[in-house]
Amino acid sequence: MQYRPQRFEVLPAIVKNLMIINVLVFFATIVLGQQGIDLSEYLGLHHWDSGKFRIWQPLSSMFMHGDVGGEKPDYEAGFMHLFSNMFALWMFGSVLEQYLSPKKFLIFYLICGLGAAALHLGVLTYEFNIAHSYLIDFKENPTFKQFSVYLSQNGYDGSTNLGTYLLDFKNKWAEDPMSDSYRREAASIMQEIYQLKISQVTVGASGAVFGILFAFGFLFPESVILLGFFIPLKAKYFVALYALFELYAGIQNSAGDNVAHFAHLGGMIFGWILLKWWGYKFTKNAL
Repeated sequence: MQYRPQRFEVLPAIVKNLMIINVLVFFATIVLGQQGIDLSEYLGLHHWDSGKFRIWQPLSSMFMHGDVGGEKPDYEAGFMHLFSNMFALWMFGSVLEQYLSPKKFLIFYLICGLGAAALHLGVLTYEFNIAHSYLIDFKENPTFKQFSVYLSQNGYDGSTNLGTYLLDFKNKWAEDPMSDSYRREAASIMQEIYQLKISQVTVGASGAVFGILFAFGFLFPESVILLGFFIPLKAKYFVALYALFELYAGIQNSAGDNVAHFAHLGGMIFGWILLKWWGYKFTKNAL
């Protein structure tokens, strides 16, 4: 079952080439973004109801990182997004590629990334259906109470620019809750919020990387990971805690949280399915 390379490589071929592709796409996104071309509009993952979805996006979005090609690029956050994913790919992927074999590792990486995109789109569809139903009900009878409850339930607490705008509008409406003008404006605002939600784009290799992280904890559960480079923790516990955190954060669904937590879980789930399909078992292996 285990592939045995002739010698251990610090940077094996598949991991190296995946890292090169991700870095090249990252800098291409920056360069083209400065020319007014946002690659995320074409290669990032859009929901099919947005009108921007293309069949290649579940694959192409795996090689993009950060908001570095839009009108207001955030290069620092984009670089950290890329660095964290590539560091994890190198740290855990180098071991897995030489344990599974290069061919199996590449298949595993791609399947985990595609599975992450599938679960992410499924969760978005569920959320958008609920949001659309709420929007229809609200537009039929927009009330100050409904608007206030919506802000509270969806975490619009003023920690983001949108949240601050919504709270300011809420405070103005509170002065005259029965105003038809405010009711019409509130209906328009809710429509805009729905359009913002459905037009969001997802990028990053995190789904595939989380699949790799799960595989490492599954195949080498007793190996020790230095959490924060200082705290020793066995791989099996590290993966379990991380999965629980992603599940909690995904369910919380905070307004200012733009991380695709269910995509991370999707990568783990499809990683587990593929390992079981190939016949690998949870063992006491440690590096």
